[in-house]
Amino acid sequence: MAGMWVAHIDVKDPDAYAEYVKESSRIIPEYDGVFIARGGRYQQMEGRDVPRHVLIRFPTFDRAVECYDSEEYQAVVGRAKDASDRTVTIVEIDD
Repeated sequence: MAGMWVAHIDVKDPDAYAEYVKESSRIIPEYDGVFIARGGRYQQMEGRDVPRHVLIRFPTFDRAVECYDSEEYQAVVGRAKDASDRTVTIVEIDD
């Protein structure tokens, strides 16, 4: 089964976050990740409103975890954590 990163993000420092986006956009495809949604239009239906939503699909759940845990990604994820409040969950999805 495929895996997906589900991220809900409130950017606090746009310039620093842009650096994270630049670097992660290079790394994630190396692990076969494909961006399904990256910001863009949304409508909050329930829960706490967060202005940025990102969905990234991977061919397998394990590949999604491997990307997140990789040395390359861990070297840049601190920029996102410093520049935003966010949650990231990896979920298994039906193909």
